[in-house]
Amino acid sequence: MSMGSQPGSRKEPVAVLGAGSWGTALAILIARNNLEVKLWGHDSAHIDQLARDRANHRFLPGHSFPKNLTLTDEIGNLGGLSQFLIVVPSHAFRGLCEQIEELSSNRAGKVVAWGTKGFEPGSGKLLGEVAVEVCGSDAQLAAVSGPSFAAEVAAGLPTALTVAATSEVVSSQVANWLHSDRMRVYTNPDLTGVQLGGAIKNVMAIATGISDGLGFGANARAALVTRGLAELKRLGEALGGRSETFMGLTGMGDLILTCTDDQSRNRRLGLGLGRGESLGTILTNLGQEVEGINTARELKRLNESLKVSIPIIDQVYRVLFADCPPIEAVDALLSRELRSE
Repeated sequence: MSMGSQPGSRKEPVAVLGAGSWGTALAILIARNNLEVKLWGHDSAHIDQLARDRANHRFLPGHSFPKNLTLTDEIGNLGGLSQFLIVVPSHAFRGLCEQIEELSSNRAGKVVAWGTKGFEPGSGKLLGEVAVEVCGSDAQLAAVSGPSFAAEVAAGLPTALTVAATSEVVSSQVANWLHSDRMRVYTNPDLTGVQLGGAIKNVMAIATGISDGLGFGANARAALVTRGLAELKRLGEALGGRSETFMGLTGMGDLILTCTDDQSRNRRLGLGLGRGESLGTILTNLGQEVEGINTARELKRLNESLKVSIPIIDQVYRVLFADCPPIEAVDALLSRELRSE
């Protein structure tokens, strides 16, 4: 379903929480759509630098901030707002939701959306489940997902995204923040499936990165992407998502993007592992969160009761958490018994 109109939704300011590459790109996009945007970050020195430069040279060099984008490191400065878009690592998501709830618990019509893709570490809960726990079952919640790299969004290159919410009114409202002549936004009622597609594909991107880092070529990459989609769909359905969701932008689309382009941090992590670099060294060089690491761990744990066949995820988990050499993980995949597709 394409996004619908939501009268009045474009007039209220939007708070974007998280001043990394994706948070900054979304803040720039929303500001270009003539909404007032407040971009919040927890690091005072970083926010001060962004305010001086009127750009995020560290993560998005070359993209200046619109005049209607302002910055703050004080969460209290967001207290009068009712539209929030959270773009922080999954481990920080619950705490930020709690702070927002304290600020705006009495604000009617409050909308909390997020662009983070992953599970809460330890609990294995989708971020939507966390948001419901913190904000209440009647909260207006939405997830933003789909095949997109921050630098291309900031550059105004054509992109398509999906906004998922159980309420069409809420998904249309959030879609209106983002929709522009270069950003096509679709709405989807499958909040669970959209979140699962965006999370699981990160593990597959690590796998294809490992394969390419080992020098296994385009044939192996195509096989991993294709079988990765089958695995994503199989596990995603077992966890409550809809089959058709995984064949769309937030499933197949995001999978193709992150598995085949080096702008993906998850793919670059896999490339480094395939080339023999240590996990610590790779993460230091990347300098940003790699959600696929935690996602692999949580998916492995969640599948202990589901018993779904997830051979690619299993092998990524072994490389990340069981000191399995990447070449051994690939050999384990190739040596599986013959079966029909």
